[in-house]
Amino acid sequence: MVTAMPEEKKVIPQSRSAIDRRHWAARIGVPFNRLKAPAFKALYPFDSRLFKLANNYSYHYLDEGEGEPVVMLHGNPTWSFFYRGLIGGLRSGYRCLAPDHLGSGLSEKPERYSYTLANHIANLESWLEAILPPQSWAGGRINLVVHDWGGPIGFGYAIRNPGRILRLIVMNTSIFTAGTMPWVIRLCRLPYLGAFVVRGLNLFVGEATVRTVVRHMPGKVRSGYLLPYNSWKNLVGVHSFIKDIPLDPDSPTRRLFNNIENTAQAKLAGKPMLIQWGMRDWCFTPAFLKLWRRNFPGAKVDEHPAGHYLLEDVGPKILANIREFLKRPTS
Repeated sequence: MVTAMPEEKKVIPQSRSAIDRRHWAARIGVPFNRLKAPAFKALYPFDSRLFKLANNYSYHYLDEGEGEPVVMLHGNPTWSFFYRGLIGGLRSGYRCLAPDHLGSGLSEKPERYSYTLANHIANLESWLEAILPPQSWAGGRINLVVHDWGGPIGFGYAIRNPGRILRLIVMNTSIFTAGTMPWVIRLCRLPYLGAFVVRGLNLFVGEATVRTVVRHMPGKVRSGYLLPYNSWKNLVGVHSFIKDIPLDPDSPTRRLFNNIENTAQAKLAGKPMLIQWGMRDWCFTPAFLKLWRRNFPGAKVDEHPAGHYLLEDVGPKILANIREFLKRPTS
């Protein structure tokens, strides 16, 4: 059971007021004329909000609707744009919260920053503590939705705060050290050449809009994914995520992965889990789904004829499945 913090330590919920996107776009180097374009606004009709992290960098997020909180964590190289369909479909009955990890989307992208899994988890924790403190709705408990890097970030948060988790929704991700590394990602990790491919040519983000879907991605949607990643500077977080993939057994991120993998099942026992899996994902292949089934045998699993960006391929079906799952009682 989650209890409120002592009076002297209570956290005042962050204001839900929107920001002036024109000035923010100028600061982060994203063309405002594209943010305000009717085609983009029709796809992403949400207000931008900012949270100031302890390191003084700003964390962009969406906060739409009222009710039981649903927190959606994106991966790499996506951003909160990935969840636009879920937010639009759930905000009439739920409070939908979707941050952009530092270095991603419309958040700040500092060059001199340590973009590690541990820091992404810490940023998420700081933001949630402020935006949804324990004395708020239902003790600050959340429904957690994760995809790609959002998996280890979200589960890293969840094992530290299991009392704040109501339900878990997992989509094409891994918290396990087992698995294979596609050659494309290995190429992007090479010294010098990786930076040229990812940041100089922007091939990682660009190719992702083609190779991660089964259905053709419309040009306006593709432009939405590319929008925040328009320069060498704005691709620092994308490249850093790739470099932080825990291949080195002695790296801090590998040790953190080990801890998440070894403790998640016990610490999150009894939490309802829904797994939505794109079976045509070239990166998180069905072999990763087997790991989820083995470690969380009580999870409800739906397999889809979809790629890594499965919400682009079968978004309405997944939205319907999530709506049904959120009605499921919790312990």
